[in-house]
Amino acid sequence: MPNPKRRHSKTRGRKRRTHYKATAPSVVECPQCHEQKLQHRACPNCGYYNGRSMFVPKES
Repeated sequence: MPNPKRRHSKTRGRKRRTHYKATAPSVVECPQCHEQKLQHRACPNCGYYNGRSMFVPKES
């Protein structure tokens, strides 16, 4: 396997990584309680997912 003959500078590596950006998570409205929740996950507020109760949320 070919290996680099010389070390890459810090600047060169950082230039390559300039496009690595964190993206905001996709948030949707829960159809049951109308709170904001992450897509494809049970609602932490009411415990429903896909029209079915998955768990009973803790009282806070």
